[in-house]
Amino acid sequence: MTGPDRPRVSLAQVRFVSTAIEPIAAFYGALLGVSVPLNEHYLEVPAGPASVGFSKAGFTEDRGPHTACLRGLAAQEGEIILDFTADDVDAEYSRIETLGVSWVMLPTNQPWSRRSMLFRDPNGHLINVSSCVTR
Repeated sequence: MTGPDRPRVSLAQVRFVSTAIEPIAAFYGALLGVSVPLNEHYLEVPAGPASVGFSKAGFTEDRGPHTACLRGLAAQEGEIILDFTADDVDAEYSRIETLGVSWVMLPTNQPWSRRSMLFRDPNGHLINVSSCVTR
């Protein structure tokens, strides 16, 4: 249910993009006082209602169909991605399309049971919107 008091999308994560995610993830784990299971592709550190995430440059875009990913707009070293959740990504796609965004990845089913879309806002910031995929 959406309305004037409930946003259509909710912030789930602020994600840092890096070619080496383990050192920065270890720093934030120590800062927040939580353990972080390290791997070289994607990490998430709990930080209250949202999380701090870390993904290797190209991680999300490289897993979608290559026709859906525009390489010149993909995440680069040092960028930050705002990750939002929505009830239905496909329902939000048409609305977001009218906001003047530059698409990086159209709505795509990901292997981790999320349907997501990735775009740049009018100032060039990366935004990911995803929802659960029910099987």
